[in-house]
Amino acid sequence: MTLTALSLPMPAEAFSELFPLFKAANPETLKALHQGSTFNECPAGRTVLMEDSWGNAIYLVASGWAKVRCQSGNGYVTLAMLGKGDYFGEMAVLDESPRSTDVAALSNVELVSIPAPVFIQTLFKDPQLHHRMLQMMVQRLRQTHTRFQLRNKAPGIKLVHTLVGLADSYGEPRGSAVEIFNIPESDLAAIADIKLSEVSKILTKLSDRRWLNIDANRDVISLLDMKSLKHLSKLG
Repeated sequence: MTLTALSLPMPAEAFSELFPLFKAANPETLKALHQGSTFNECPAGRTVLMEDSWGNAIYLVASGWAKVRCQSGNGYVTLAMLGKGDYFGEMAVLDESPRSTDVAALSNVELVSIPAPVFIQTLFKDPQLHHRMLQMMVQRLRQTHTRFQLRNKAPGIKLVHTLVGLADSYGEPRGSAVEIFNIPESDLAAIADIKLSEVSKILTKLSDRRWLNIDANRDVISLLDMKSLKHLSKLG
């Protein structure tokens, strides 16, 4: 779909607070990125970026939840989740090739888009930004490696590990609990690499233990006992 470009509703200084990618960027870098950026909105259920489209911008998630997916047969396979503060589209920008995946909005998503020429030019002017991006790319590779190591673990451990990871990356603290978006069970099954039929059973068991609660009205999953969930995710 074509995103509607709007003026940025945030000052340049907010970039380093909202987006971990820009945490170490200097003020000149933040100003240059801010001036070259646009603010976009995408409603739930719509495709943000199409597979095979060329990389003309990098996108940062200001709010909301989206999923990265690839086409498989007549449908799609969900590969990862994106939440507030994350970014995507950088691979197609860096290697100047068509995108190999697409991104679909799970909730209403607010995005900041930075044109490829602006981002590339700024990336090589600021060594700190360059280094920070390499760090975050390595972090993603480690997450992929961890998922590979879990491939033979019990379904419950794999699903809990997925929920804890999402809470650590994108969760919103609510008292002693941490809230994440109520991700569809089919997407949870895909990223946890378990059968769809197992997701509901595991979530019910965790709810019975009062370790989590699903609020369908607010579309959130509340992780009520992070200590126990983290302990379970490391078993096996």
